[in-house]
Amino acid sequence: MTFSLDDLRRWPDLEAPELRAWDAADTLILDEAAPLLPGRDVVVIGDDYGALTLGALAAGASTVRVHQDPLSAELALEANFRDAVEARSLSLSKGYTSWGLEPALVEGASLVLLRLPRSLDALDEIAALIAAHAASDVVVIAGGRLKHMTVSMNEVLSRHFGRLDVSLARQKSRLLIAREPLAATVVEPRQQWHQELGLTIVATGGVFAGTSLDIGTRALVDVLDRLPSYANAIDLGCGTGILAARLAQLNPDAAVLASDQSAAAVASARLTMLANDLDVRVTRDDALAGEPDASADLILLNPPFHTGATVHKGLAEKLFRASARVLRPGGELWTVWNSHLAYRPQLERIVGETRQIARGPKFTVTASVRKQAG
Repeated sequence: MTFSLDDLRRWPDLEAPELRAWDAADTLILDEAAPLLPGRDVVVIGDDYGALTLGALAAGASTVRVHQDPLSAELALEANFRDAVEARSLSLSKGYTSWGLEPALVEGASLVLLRLPRSLDALDEIAALIAAHAASDVVVIAGGRLKHMTVSMNEVLSRHFGRLDVSLARQKSRLLIAREPLAATVVEPRQQWHQELGLTIVATGGVFAGTSLDIGTRALVDVLDRLPSYANAIDLGCGTGILAARLAQLNPDAAVLASDQSAAAVASARLTMLANDLDVRVTRDDALAGEPDASADLILLNPPFHTGATVHKGLAEKLFRASARVLRPGGELWTVWNSHLAYRPQLERIVGETRQIARGPKFTVTASVRKQAG
């Protein structure tokens, strides 16, 4: 049997089994890279479901070093690789290794396949890393969907590479091909002091909202003075760790956890805690899978509303179910959501009795009390 991208499946399957695990940008990247892949040690960055990694292995790459920011993407790649091996579409002798966004990921690499991130700060961070640590003859084949690409991406790559070629469009996708890395430049995490919070917020390139206080988080921050007492609290989907930091400030004796599936978010949250000398545990986890049942008094949640460009209620529901499992009976989930999404019935059903704490033109904040056991 031969490997086909059509064999890939999405993971986790959140009410969208009809959606493919690859798109035209993946095939365009792989087609461009095809002559360079046989026998090569390849680096792949930003591979959502494993299409680039498994496609490179199937085309003859000897090994692949891969970085995926979401933990769910790592799980997707693991599942798709296992399925391909079981179906004998890929040899068990083929393999990949997962890495953080660190020098060892790209050290000495001569070929990098990159799905362009939407964040220019994330692209800047990635491009600087490649230019500083990859081989001098490295070729970076970066691709994306036209609707998500901007001329500013060309400008970012041109800061780190002496040559940039732009492909013709195909199936609403395009490539940016970078060569000739320039003298090493370092992109440091950004930081900003927020007087209203009494916090320095630190952000790496790929984290949502950067060092700013996004309006959903602000809606929760504004009602923290109404929280019930807590000895164990969690900031679920912590981003840069603003809510976890505030929880630790408000109750220094509490055990506070900041958790996110994004590697960029976890790195940012750890730096935020360090910058403010706060004792907060930070973990990269998929919907609190590593936390025990009935272990938390309080969970704060500013849930994601999108997968890619699509509003996806299943993402929030997964986190509501995780919160219900981890909260002790009588514990509370405080969450903020776009008012038009009307999450209250789901919260009532999954977690328990839900009351409105605040409501503005765009956002609603609610508190849901975990049902008693039995």
